[in-house]
Amino acid sequence: MPVPDRVPRRIDLPSAVALGLLAFVMVWFLIGLGHAWSHPIVGWLPLPVIAGIFVRECFRLSRAEGLDKDTRRFWGRIGLSSVVLLLAVVSNMDDALGGPELSQSFSTRTEVLLGLVVGIVLWSLLRLPAWQRSGSDWLRFALDTAIVLITGGVLAWHFWLGRAEFTNSPTGTPVSVLGIIVAATIALVAVLKVAFAGAGQLDRRSLHIVSAGIAVAAVTGGIAPLLVDRPWLCTTLIALPASQVSGVLAARRQWRRRYAAPVERARTRRFSILPYVAVAALYLTMLATELPEGGHEAVIALAATGLTVLVVVRQISTLRDNAGLLDTVDASLSQLRAYQKELDHQVNHDPLTGITNRLAYHERLAAQLAGDEPFVVVLLDLDDFKVVNDRHGHDTGDALLRAISTRLRQSVRAHDTVARLGGDEFTLLLPGADLDGAEELLRGLLATVQRPLMLGGLEMTPRLSIGVTLSRPEDSAAELVRRADVAMYAAKTAGGGRWTWFDPIMDSRADTDARLSADLSHAVARDELFLLYQPIVELPTGRLAGLEALVRWRHPERGLVSPADFIPLAERNGQIIEVGRWIMERAMRQIAEWQREYGAGAPEKVSVNVSARQLNEPGFPDEVAALLAATGLDPAKLVIEVTETAVLGTGGALEAVRRLDELGLKIALDDFGTGQSSLSLIVDTPVSWLKVDKSFVDGVTTRSPQAVIVDGLIGITRGLQIQAVAEGVETAEQAERLHQAGYRFAQGYHFARPMADSDVALLLDRPDVRDTRQSQLIQ
Repeated sequence: MPVPDRVPRRIDLPSAVALGLLAFVMVWFLIGLGHAWSHPIVGWLPLPVIAGIFVRECFRLSRAEGLDKDTRRFWGRIGLSSVVLLLAVVSNMDDALGGPELSQSFSTRTEVLLGLVVGIVLWSLLRLPAWQRSGSDWLRFALDTAIVLITGGVLAWHFWLGRAEFTNSPTGTPVSVLGIIVAATIALVAVLKVAFAGAGQLDRRSLHIVSAGIAVAAVTGGIAPLLVDRPWLCTTLIALPASQVSGVLAARRQWRRRYAAPVERARTRRFSILPYVAVAALYLTMLATELPEGGHEAVIALAATGLTVLVVVRQISTLRDNAGLLDTVDASLSQLRAYQKELDHQVNHDPLTGITNRLAYHERLAAQLAGDEPFVVVLLDLDDFKVVNDRHGHDTGDALLRAISTRLRQSVRAHDTVARLGGDEFTLLLPGADLDGAEELLRGLLATVQRPLMLGGLEMTPRLSIGVTLSRPEDSAAELVRRADVAMYAAKTAGGGRWTWFDPIMDSRADTDARLSADLSHAVARDELFLLYQPIVELPTGRLAGLEALVRWRHPERGLVSPADFIPLAERNGQIIEVGRWIMERAMRQIAEWQREYGAGAPEKVSVNVSARQLNEPGFPDEVAALLAATGLDPAKLVIEVTETAVLGTGGALEAVRRLDELGLKIALDDFGTGQSSLSLIVDTPVSWLKVDKSFVDGVTTRSPQAVIVDGLIGITRGLQIQAVAEGVETAEQAERLHQAGYRFAQGYHFARPMADSDVALLLDRPDVRDTRQSQLIQ
């Protein structure tokens, strides 16, 4: 429940009733100083009511939900002391009014009950956690109490009790009055000590109010000599309402503050002035007594007082020096503690994002495994994060990581752990989560994290690939992270922007990928790879305008392995560098061979796909230049196909593309529209060909957004003098619609499937057959 920083001050009903009764008693008491009441019981009747109100408030606080256990127990014990005090009031009423004549004395029964009240109050205070019950603490408490008792007792006896005439009051005695003062003083010292020390949610100002009430009760003992000839009055009529009304006010304040957080106060060294005040009071009393008499006693009193003053001054000077040294030590210790806190934070937190780091995460994971509670481990990876770094710089990438970590913290529960393992990998530890709970959390997490955000004036839409696994009794930390990692790669392979639960079948797929990766490393050496060429045709004639080289793998055991299986695998493990080098060399040698054999009849263009990892490989443009020189190939015959994500930005990939363009090669932007498409990319990259992805071509014959995009792109390419190629054409209707839209080049199964170089040679050997056949196909 929220609580305002400042609790409004107001008089509630219990406080109003208690204050009203106190006012009535005070007025009744003051009138009684000059008037003999014929019915003194009237002044006593409000006392049990006030005590009852305080008892109710105390027991109400003892059950308050917003307070901690120790504070509730304190108020419950104070309520118990008030119950005993209520009995003491009734007993004192009987003492005063129950005999043959009015009495101001306390019976043994009443004194025992009052002593029990003081004992319960002291027990309640000393049981609070803030009370450090070491030997030194007990000694200081005893010394302070003794100082106050001796000083107060001597002063009270000298100025009031010793001079009062109790002989006219056969029932009132100075001993009983002094006993009340002593008991109240002990309780007052204890309350003040706790009030200054603080105790959790026990409100300090509430204790200050209680202290004021107890002080008033103690002082009222001093007016006992004034009442010896007024038996209808008693100090209880002032002492008890003062203490109980202050208790009611304190309890009401504590009730209003029951949900407030404890206020931490800086620990300071208090200079206790109490002993010096006590000594000064007694010395002044002694001087006031001896100096009027004169003689040797006055001289000794003056000398003793002066000597004591000098000793006190010297002691205070020493204390000030010590305090200065201690302040220096405290400052050094505070600085060391700050350094230690900072080091502890650095050891357990990621320096970039401020969230838990890998080391602390594994410690928490091990601790969670030691318990019996099931939990969920989540591994998260940012899709295309390298593109962000390459295009916008590492500062933007770091800002994105910080933003993602903030969103992750906002998406999980308070007791969940969010950690960064390194790079763009994050992980979550979800204690006590089950399948349904994790699904609900991840649903909200994806919605939160994948919202668009602005970084340095750039709008970005982050995407996450998430792997999830549920703990098992036999799990180790490494096994849990491994399963989550396998599931995460499955989510990334499925397109990203989603979460995937680990399934045991993924392990078999991972084993398959591992074996396939091992076999792929030998595929080039064993001559298991080969190239097919898919024609690119002119619209509407169907004339052969070029070819796209496509790699295939004939596995000795598995047969033909789909490029959709081994190309992503080669991308992940880096084997694409060797495979891509083989493709480039084989394609260039084949193009050079066709060029030598067919001359002007050779294919005008042949496209070769180049991956992002190849473009970022140091020296890649130099390798291409060396192959051009070795094969004698005309660079204008070779088209390098790159994807959008491969060249986004101003990093090494874009620089490599520009170097290839300077060599005379043509650049084609492949699968345009499927990645993080940006028209500025066409301007920044030296593009000669734009290949429109099949996903747009599929809807070109319908009234669809895809058809609108296809129509729009042809206008852009014409304006920028870029050739457009429609990919994945499968029907004559699509081909006709594309031609009507303005496309002059197309590619797809409608024209021809990928074919071996020998089949391409047949087309080149019979150009008449080739053109007739493809013209028929286009129609």
